[in-house]
Amino acid sequence: MSSHEAPATDECGAVNRAQIEHRATWMALIYEELVHAGIEAEPIIRRAIKRCGHIQGERLKARCGDPQDCRDFSRVFLPDISITTFAMDPISTDTDHLHVDFHYCPLLTAWQKLGLSEETCALLCDMAMDGDRGIAEVLGLRLELPETIARGCPACTLRFRR
Repeated sequence: MSSHEAPATDECGAVNRAQIEHRATWMALIYEELVHAGIEAEPIIRRAIKRCGHIQGERLKARCGDPQDCRDFSRVFLPDISITTFAMDPISTDTDHLHVDFHYCPLLTAWQKLGLSEETCALLCDMAMDGDRGIAEVLGLRLELPETIARGCPACTLRFRR
């Protein structure tokens, strides 16, 4: 499924998608302006996004009853609105693992609407995932991304492992 083939969602999910698209547009335009100015944009953006992930990770960790249990992490990391927004399915979790597949990405949708190349979309996607990598670090997890929609796969497969 391309990111333009958005699965149906409720009004809250649609608003959430629009907000995420708006932020993804900012990210892409900042990236392009930095590159245009001759600044090596990627490492700067990666550091900023990772810092944001660390901040979010601390907030999520504080909400976990047991931050060492991926089932608790799943409960706070994947509220219903996120499941709808990213068309997540299936979700499997146990004490040491959280596996989730995203079938829709509003960030990629925004970048495609801007007419960015597949290569740039894949780079922006990987940079954006530094936020999730930062969250994982705070919780003592490792995040693996064997597939992403931005690289032409049918889903983004996130694999958090203790």
